[in-house]
Amino acid sequence: MIVHGRTLHPGAASGVPIRLTAPLSFWGGTDASGRIVDAHHPQCGAILTGRILLMESGRGSSSASSVLAEQIRARTAPAAIVLARPDPIIPLGALVAAELYNLFLPVVVAPYDTIPDDAFLQVAANREVSTIRWSTFDA
Repeated sequence: MIVHGRTLHPGAASGVPIRLTAPLSFWGGTDASGRIVDAHHPQCGAILTGRILLMESGRGSSSASSVLAEQIRARTAPAAIVLARPDPIIPLGALVAAELYNLFLPVVVAPYDTIPDDAFLQVAANREVSTIRWSTFDA
C-alpha cells in the first residue's frame, strides 16, 4: 500500500511504526536515549529510536527542535516522523541536523490512519512529494 504526503524535511528511512495517541514535545518529553519520559503522556516509557513516529503534531517548546537535532546526531531519534498536520518545530530540528551533521530525518505530513501498526514502512521524501509504502508481517 502507498500513501502520499507533503514533505516538511527530505530524507529516506524505513522501520516499524509507533503511533502516538497524544502530541509530544521532544523537550522534556523524551530523554537522550529516545524514550518518552513525559509522565503525563499516555505512552510514557515507549522508545522512539529507529521507529517511524506517527503523531498528530508536536507539542510545545521551540527548544524541542534542538533536542531532536541532538537525538538525530546521537542516532537515538525516530527514523522518520509522519504528522497529521504541519508543525514548524519538528522540521526545524531535522533541518539543523542536516546542516550541522549531514544527517537527514524525513518529516512528512500525510494521512496515516490507514497505515497498520504491524507493518514495515518505507518513507521517501523529496522536495516535491513524499511517499510512504508498507508491507505487513502476515505469514
